[in-house]
Amino acid sequence: MRLRIRPVDTTFYDLFTESANHLVTGAGLLAEMLGESADQEDVARRMRAAEHDADETTHAIVKRVNQVFVTPFDREDIYSLGSGLDDIMDLMDEVVDMILVYEVKVLPPDLSDQVAVLQRCAELTAAAMPNLQAMKSLEEYWIEINRLENTGDRNHRRILATIFSGEFKAVEVLKLKDIVEALEAAIDGFERVANIIEQIALKES
Repeated sequence: MRLRIRPVDTTFYDLFTESANHLVTGAGLLAEMLGESADQEDVARRMRAAEHDADETTHAIVKRVNQVFVTPFDREDIYSLGSGLDDIMDLMDEVVDMILVYEVKVLPPDLSDQVAVLQRCAELTAAAMPNLQAMKSLEEYWIEINRLENTGDRNHRRILATIFSGEFKAVEVLKLKDIVEALEAAIDGFERVANIIEQIALKES
């Protein structure tokens, strides 16, 4: 095992945990957006605020990297992880915004299953971030994220089959496809984050 002295400063771990917690908030708002009685304008406003908070955390990560001489792991990995988390939040914000501005009135029922996958990915990621400091109990995380991503792929195919079934008008199909693809990309983003964490753990072991 390669010996390495880890900095005592926990700032990076705290910031990554904060960033992942923003994703839990965003996934919750996305689920709320699908509700029949949702005030979509209000949900979209709160999502924009949450996305702004997430951006602030990402900027804090980048600023911290540029301020310190010794980092807990490779700078490139810190940038990649911070960017990966931020990209997911951007995609969730995009989904909420499209539902609002496209004025989508009817969503495929299976979309709720996909959002549930997204919520679970967010919860697991938030729970895993504090474990970065000790590099322990992370393998179960990336294995489960991979399983959830496969579930997301299956959901994605079912949703596409539904929207192309002839049940929806052509213009609605175009709107829904944009939303479905962005949602799939967000779930894929969690797998990329899990892969980055796996690479970091392997380097540090």
